[in-house]
Amino acid sequence: MRTDTGQIVHLADYRPTDFILERVDLTFELDPTATRLEARLIFHRRDGADPKAPLVLDGDELTLAELRLDQNELPAAQFDVTPDSLVIRDLPEAAPFEVTVITIINPEANGQLMGLYRTNGVYCTQCEAEGFRRITYFPDRPDVLAPYTVTIIADKATNPVLLSNGNFLGGGNYDEGRHFAAWFDPFPKPSYLFALVAGDLGIVEDTFTTMSGREVALKIYVEHGKEPRAAYAMDALKRSMRWDEERFGREYDLDIFMIVAVSDFNMGAMENKGLNVFNDKYVLADPETATDQDYANIEAIIAHEYFHNWTGNRITCRDWFQLCLKEGLTVYRDHEFSADQRSRAVKRIAEVRHLKSEQFPEDAGPLAHPVRPTTYREINNFYTTTVYEKGSEVTRMIATILGRDRFKQGMDLYFERHDGDAATVEDFVACFAEVSGRDLTQFSRWYHQAGTPMVTASAEYDAASRSFVLTLEQNVPPTPGQSVKEPMHIPLSFALILDNGSIGEPSSITGGEVTDDVLHLTERHQTFTFSGIGARPVLSLNRGFSAPINLDFRQTPADLAHIARHDSDLFARWQALTDLALPNLLQAARDARDGKEITCDPAFLAALLEVAGDGNLEPAFRAQALALPSEADIARELGGNNDPDAIHAGRQAILAHLAREGAATFEALFASMRTEGAFTPDAASAGRRALRNSALSYLSYLDGGVARAADAFASADNMTDMTQALTVLAHRFPGEAATANALGAFLKRFDDNPLVLDKWFSIQATIPGVATLARVRALMEDPHFVATNPNRVRALIGTFAFANPTGFNRKDGEGYRFLARQILAIDPRNPQLAARILTSMRSWRSLEPTRAEHARTALGEISAAASLSTDVRDIVERMIQD
Repeated sequence: MRTDTGQIVHLADYRPTDFILERVDLTFELDPTATRLEARLIFHRRDGADPKAPLVLDGDELTLAELRLDQNELPAAQFDVTPDSLVIRDLPEAAPFEVTVITIINPEANGQLMGLYRTNGVYCTQCEAEGFRRITYFPDRPDVLAPYTVTIIADKATNPVLLSNGNFLGGGNYDEGRHFAAWFDPFPKPSYLFALVAGDLGIVEDTFTTMSGREVALKIYVEHGKEPRAAYAMDALKRSMRWDEERFGREYDLDIFMIVAVSDFNMGAMENKGLNVFNDKYVLADPETATDQDYANIEAIIAHEYFHNWTGNRITCRDWFQLCLKEGLTVYRDHEFSADQRSRAVKRIAEVRHLKSEQFPEDAGPLAHPVRPTTYREINNFYTTTVYEKGSEVTRMIATILGRDRFKQGMDLYFERHDGDAATVEDFVACFAEVSGRDLTQFSRWYHQAGTPMVTASAEYDAASRSFVLTLEQNVPPTPGQSVKEPMHIPLSFALILDNGSIGEPSSITGGEVTDDVLHLTERHQTFTFSGIGARPVLSLNRGFSAPINLDFRQTPADLAHIARHDSDLFARWQALTDLALPNLLQAARDARDGKEITCDPAFLAALLEVAGDGNLEPAFRAQALALPSEADIARELGGNNDPDAIHAGRQAILAHLAREGAATFEALFASMRTEGAFTPDAASAGRRALRNSALSYLSYLDGGVARAADAFASADNMTDMTQALTVLAHRFPGEAATANALGAFLKRFDDNPLVLDKWFSIQATIPGVATLARVRALMEDPHFVATNPNRVRALIGTFAFANPTGFNRKDGEGYRFLARQILAIDPRNPQLAARILTSMRSWRSLEPTRAEHARTALGEISAAASLSTDVRDIVERMIQD
């Protein structure tokens, strides 16, 4: 079915290609505005294919310079060509044949940053998902795999570094002023994993010895002068390689592994085989310019892209509907890596915070889609938190259901059976079903049904029969295109906590399957009876967030406080504190809306302050506990008719209550959690800084708050403490001279560091209140704002739209109108960036009527534009459809 913006692609329409690609030879002669590419492709017709079927190759804004078949120029009558397609007819029915395609492309003019582009003097490629077709005509789909030989010819003075996938074959002088390099990747790969980088770059080198004793050369390329800032990335890479050997038995397979950091990049990073290309914000770090979160992000993303070598590269996805097969699985792997490197409990809390703030709203809005969708219009729009984060949670549930050993066996079988394949979700699940003997058909609904399940729980203790009865009901809400849902297989980790804090052990459990302290909820209604319980226990349910659900379990504040004090699962303790906080925050939002006095439950205050001051708990956990549910969390829990100003005012009032009640605790934490000596990014030191900065935030609500924050800014000896102090000043005291002075000092000190300047822009973009829109507009006129750099646009415009509920959701609608005009300005040069920022309006229907109507009008303004990319058209139409 054709549309005005692109073709709707259906999973049900998948069929293999008529031709098998045997080999790819590419020769690039690089030029800023006229790069010449000769692509020699060897095909043979697939057995059983139509002997008369033509060869159809994809293109995108291409100009064909020359076309040959077996080195003979092809007559015009034998092919049809447009900028987006090349169709060749009358091809051999049996014998292999060679097609030579020559294209001329302009990397300098490629503002989309897809395909081959040139930025800051460096040639770079980004081919996922469909960027390779912007380089040459090609069967650009993930199930077409072939080995690649690549020769790069370029000016030697301006491009001393010439890189591509695989192992280096050799190079040397080519002709006057030019040189060449040749690369060979022996592992068949799809075109989306092709990479080329050329330019004048610095290098950081190391080696890694694999578990079989092979030595692998490791190289990270950065802009000259930034080499010292790549040291942590190199360390993270080596730890990732060793961890993947020890945890999953996966050894690296080429002679060299390379990373290149570039400043203009649409994504976080890209896992091209043997040559990862990174947004430089996820490579460069030192104590003066990077926060603890930056270090954690670098560690996680370096690991993620490296882990793709097996889950994404050696085994790729058959079609783009299977995207979760590589992304969700690899997110699970990088989460496990970070948990082993840092605090597992704190890492899990951070994962769930992100899931609830980003993926749950996606699942509840007009952009909801299954983890494995069945249709798409623009594949770039399905690089979503549902595919990545919920996809990871689905993998985690498989591990929970099967147990660690069986899960490892299933992964081993998957690697053994599908190495070199373009696989499907069904292939993946079948491996776990085979090793466990389980029927995972019902569980697979997690891949096919969109929406976040709601599980309602009620419990009752019968002293006479010494039994505890738990009744569960599950419901998956309707989502676009899926009005009726079937029951899911939901694994719920649990514990029965007795009065003394110990875990109760029932003599028997009936009502359904229970394995390793996990209840398997498989019916719409299910009742579990725990027998042999001598006293009423407190039930801790969905411990560790074993299933990505909304849980409606009306527990008393006393029971929640009991869990918060005694549960051995730190995630469950954090969740109990959150569940204690939410009723206070929800009521505060309602009271602020209605002009009533805002109060706070003393039991909640006492429980939270008890955890904050508990020296037996790691500081990072206590910092997470003190970070109350966000304004977005509150809006999600309220469900609809939301007033962002009231939510903000109510939350601020609760924070002020906590600050006053816990003043002595926060004073003590601020003094005692100072880290001494040289900065180190280890998890323990980062946790101490996090807790100290949480205390600073609370102390800002007390007398002298502005002076304390200004002193903290002036005395900070690392970027974590400096940006936190600057955030407190800007967000709590935006009109104070101390804030203006600090912002000015920060800019003066770091005006030559783009990544640090992004923090300066983001801090100001998130200042609460209606006045921030004027500030954002003024910052767009600042000479440091670069409209063509995706990082800078995300830092200012994206952060304002995604992370400033009161500033963006102004009641007069100016925030929405501003965003609409920015989307229309960004779209012509970078559709991918425009579409992703536009998703900030995904929850517009949950706003109160005045704001919702303004949002609808702004979306209508975008939709009515005469010319829109497929990316933006797809998003806006899904958001406004009834």
